[in-house]
Amino acid sequence: MQARLLLTDGTHYEGLSFGKEGTAIGEVVFHTAMCGYQEILTDPSYHFQLVTMTYPQIGNYGVNPKDFESRRIYAAGFIIREYSPIVSHWQANRSLDEYLKFHGVVGISDIDTRALTRHLRDHGAQMGLITTAADPLEVLLERLRGGKKLVGRDIVKDVTTETSFVWPLGEEPAPVPKKKYRVAVYDFGVKFSILRSLYRSGCEIEVFPAATPPETILAWNPDGIFLSNGPGDPEPVSYAVQSVRQLLGKKPIFGICLGHQILGLALGGRTTKLKFGHHGANHPVKHLQTGAIEITSQNHGFIVDIDSLPKETVEITHINLNDQTLEGFRHRTLSAFSVQYHPESAPGPHDSQYLFDHFIKEMEGFHA
Repeated sequence: MQARLLLTDGTHYEGLSFGKEGTAIGEVVFHTAMCGYQEILTDPSYHFQLVTMTYPQIGNYGVNPKDFESRRIYAAGFIIREYSPIVSHWQANRSLDEYLKFHGVVGISDIDTRALTRHLRDHGAQMGLITTAADPLEVLLERLRGGKKLVGRDIVKDVTTETSFVWPLGEEPAPVPKKKYRVAVYDFGVKFSILRSLYRSGCEIEVFPAATPPETILAWNPDGIFLSNGPGDPEPVSYAVQSVRQLLGKKPIFGICLGHQILGLALGGRTTKLKFGHHGANHPVKHLQTGAIEITSQNHGFIVDIDSLPKETVEITHINLNDQTLEGFRHRTLSAFSVQYHPESAPGPHDSQYLFDHFIKEMEGFHA
């Protein structure tokens, strides 16, 4: 079946449908990883986004029962150059097409993803629409331009847990380290791989909804507080910023991705939207203290403005070498630090376990 991709600026592409038939709307972004589409699709940070894979053939290793980052697909739609119906991985239990159909996700293949990526790089990420409907382009464009936007809207509420829960959910293999520290996780769209990294570092974990009051977190008496990744614009998530502001200094705090941005806002910084975001598994980040270069996994469209943080209280720890944007900071006197990238590396080639180890040391020092 034929499918079309339409951008807000009127650019459109003709292709073939795979996954569910129908219409999907979201911000169109491109992802430069060569593999990892299962982790990308199930990452809650991709909520309300139409993800374009720059690698030309997708689907060739199918979908397996282990590489999920959440309980369902959160990406609004999927855009690829060539779909592979042949599944080669021995652990796969279904094809990518079957998986998209099962979760009701619209996809489009057989379009020039290189041309689309160049267009997004030149003109910026923008809202788009994938459809199998035969409506005229003018009708679709009017619907797209009149629909919901990403900027200025709180979409964390769409992905956070409704009630608190204890991790693991039953799939973690034994043996695991003896539990030392209790960590309260603010769920802004947390990935399973982050929870696994904390768990394997020896943490007892409870995951809380994004709007949980600070008093509830402190009543659980955690040794540390973790601010998770998540989707969208951080500024409308003002309740989380206020909570973090009240928790600063009371417990060690570690933030990743959206959690990094929320911590930055809580410390008096500002956030801005990138032209086309950082989405990939090959972003070079420099750790300023050691000089080491880390090849990182990233997914975000917003950053903390590096010049907005108060230099007398905040130290910059990590810098993106592609565009010199902020990738990490720590408070100079309080036990609070964060990184923009994903140190758990899922998907990605470089696991920055030292950051989870540092969180353990912060809790040890705080409670000594």
